[in-house]
Formats: sequence, C-alpha cells, structure tokens
Amino acid sequence: MKNNHFEPYKKLYTKIVILLEFICIMLFFYNIWFAYLNELMDRSFLNKGNVLILVVYAAITIMFFKAWGAFRFGYSKLGELIVSQVLAIICTNILSYFQIVLMVGNIEYLMDIALKIFYLILYSGIVCIIFDVIFTKIYIRLFPPYRILQINGEHQNYLRQKLGDRDDKYTICEEISVFEEMENIFEKISQYDAVLLNDIPSSKKNIILKYCFDHSMRVYFTPKISDIIVKGATEINLFDSPLFLCRNIGLTAEDRFIKRLVDIVFSFVGLVITLPVGLIVALCIKLQDGGPVFYLQERCTYQGKVFWIYKFRSMIVNAEKEGASCPATDDDDRITKVGRFIRKTRIDELPQLLNILKGDMSIVGPRPERVEHIEKYSADIPEFTYRLKVKGGLTGYAQVYGRYNTTAYDKLKMDMLYIVKYSLLLDFQIILETVKILFQKESTQGFTEEQFNRIHAQNEDLATTMEETDENMDY
Repeated sequence: MKNNHFEPYKKLYTKIVILLEFICIMLFFYNIWFAYLNELMDRSFLNKGNVLILVVYAAITIMFFKAWGAFRFGYSKLGELIVSQVLAIICTNILSYFQIVLMVGNIEYLMDIALKIFYLILYSGIVCIIFDVIFTKIYIRLFPPYRILQINGEHQNYLRQKLGDRDDKYTICEEISVFEEMENIFEKISQYDAVLLNDIPSSKKNIILKYCFDHSMRVYFTPKISDIIVKGATEINLFDSPLFLCRNIGLTAEDRFIKRLVDIVFSFVGLVITLPVGLIVALCIKLQDGGPVFYLQERCTYQGKVFWIYKFRSMIVNAEKEGASCPATDDDDRITKVGRFIRKTRIDELPQLLNILKGDMSIVGPRPERVEHIEKYSADIPEFTYRLKVKGGLTGYAQVYGRYNTTAYDKLKMDMLYIVKYSLLLDFQIILETVKILFQKESTQGFTEEQFNRIHAQNEDLATTMEETDENMDY
C-alpha cells in the first residue's frame, strides 16, 4: 500500500462513480419528463420551468441518497450500498410521483404516471446496481486493503475477528503488545499502512497518536467512554486558551418535549397502519399452539424506571422455565415457526408502539434491557447505567450499527454516541437506517454457543479490568 500510486485518488474515484450514477439517474428522468410527463399537463413547462423541475428532482434525489447513506461508495459493503441506493431511488420517485400528479391535476392519468415512474425506478435501480458491481471490483483492484499493525492492551475483545468481516478494506498483518519497548513499537509501525490501537491505556495511546500524527500515519482506535463523552463537547471561545464544555445532562427539556411529541404522532400512526398485520400475526400465534399472543417482560428505561414491555410471542410457552435469562441462539428450538418469521422481519416488536404511546419508551433510544441484565452488566461495567439518561427505544444507534449478538460494552459505547450527539435529525437518520437493516440478515443474527461463551468471558474480563486505575485504563 505504501507504494500504491492510486491511493491519493481514492476519494476522487469514489466521487466520480457517484457523479456518473447521479448523471444517469437525471438523464432517465430528463427523457421521461420531456417525452411524456410534461405533455400531460394542460400547459407544458418551457425553458426555466423545465430547469426548475430538474433542479427539484436533483435536490430530492440528493436528499434521499444522503439520508439512506447511498453516497458511501467504497465505504459500505456492496450489498448494503445497493440496498441504500435502491431505497433512495424508490423514495425519490414516490415523492416525485405525487408532485407530478398534483401538477397534472387530472386523475385520469394516475396509472399512466405511475407506470412511467415505475420504469424510472427500474432503469435507475438497474444502472446503479451495474455501476456498483463493476466499479466496486475496480475499486478493490486499485485500492487494496490497508495493511494494519494491531497494538493490543491487556483486554481481549476479538477485534481482529470483527475486522475480518471487512477484508476488502482491512488486513491485520501483525499484532504487538503495547507494553513492549516504544522503540520496537515505532519500528513496527513504520512497516505498515495503518495502526489499530486496540483498547490500550490512555498514556500509551497519547504517545502513539502523536508519533503517528508526526509521521502522517493513519490510526484507528477503539474509543473509551471518556473519548465518547468528549465527542459531545462544545467549543468555548471566551479566552485565549482552547476550552471545551461537556454538559453531561442527556437531553434538554426542549429535546424531551419535541421527542415526546414525535413519539406520540409516530406511534399512533404506526399502530393504525400496522393494525391489519398485527391482527394476522396474533391469529397465527393463537392457531399455532393456543398460547398467549403477547409476551410481557420487565425492562428498564429512563432513570432506571421499570415497565412491562409488550412483544408478540415468538417462543414456546414457558421458554424460560427457571425464570433465568437465556439469550436466543441460531437454530434455537424454543422459537416457534411463526416466531422465526416475525423475529426475522422484526414484526414481533410492533406491540411496543403501545409502550411508546404510553410514554414508557421512545421511537429511538438505547434498547431497554431486562432488570437482571442491567444489574449484571452494571456490576461488570459500572458505566452501563449511563444508558439510562434517556428513554429506551424501539430502535436505536446500537440496534442499527450493531448486531443482536454485539457485546454489552460495545452496545454501551454506541448508545453513548447517540446520547452525546443527540438531535432530532439523528433520530430520523436512525429510523431510516432501521428500515434498511431489515434487508440485512446479520442484523438479526442470534448467538451461537461459542459467541455466547465468548461474550460471557469478555464481560468477566471487563469486571477485572475495571479494577485498574483510571490512568492505566481510562474507561
């Protein structure tokens, strides 16, 4: 990689690919608009009117592409990129359909316009898929994975296995302990394209970060809780010295009011729209084994408040006979046939719209955990209670960017990122990402027995690690 002459042009390459896709999408719309849609109006658009229509369509396309993450060529996996772009194209053209119908003002052309919009979605989607497949292969050839040196602390978190899922971008070639002599570490760093600092003490991290900055070396590192708290800091320019402010209050009163208003509207509309689906699911569950339709469980939310969460029952009756928590694994024989489907499609979560309407939960927020999980995780990781600064959510940062089997500590970090970066715009972004992950199998992947044992061992290791001083392990 150090001798890769194409590396400086990576961003330029990705921008050119996206630009070409965007031009193709605009050309399809241009042709359909001028050849057919414009002629349906009583008075066709001319000159500036046509320019305005193209500008509006381009703006809508850019908005949805950005909202769905469809511009992240070279960053997202190929499958994720295709899903993002197809969803963005569908949303763009559905909105454009209603806009054109209103401009035409004649219900007689509803189906004709819908057919043309369907062709537009089809052509644009096919072109984007072809572009993504071809240019991703070229991208991989031009820009091979970064050769990385992983520098480890004492805590083992299996980060190398996680990065193995993106072998198109990263290759960890060697690992070294941070407790070796710094001269040896610096010598190793010079042999690779990038460095991965894997949960190392802050004092060591600072030294290595400064060395890498001085030598223009790319650095990846796992953030500690303190790093995430600082990420939400505000810059204060009152003196001739840099100053940052961490308010650490969670959501403001205004944020909570607006968020609650959005929750009420979304949950009420969601209940009305999904009522037919809910009735069918309830009937299927009842017919399968005659057991209860709903599954109730105590969960923790804002400031530790305990409430009963509602879910469609996806397991056999008395799945946890002893009352102890036992996470679902892949091929778990306790999951019913109906349950397997509703878990995979997330339909089992729909009754939680009632929890949101009642005020127990929010649309977006950290996943509300079981009471016993809160007690256990808090004993292992005291900072786990930081998640309770906001209401639990139907979806959230950790749900869309993590997996079902993501460790408690990693979920905590992601939920903390949500809390310190909170905005209404971020909520809407997470809602869009939630729709997208329904098409990604790994997001609903359960625990294997090996993963369950590994995560349990990791939490115990964290409990031991947390006893170290803040200077050595700044969580």
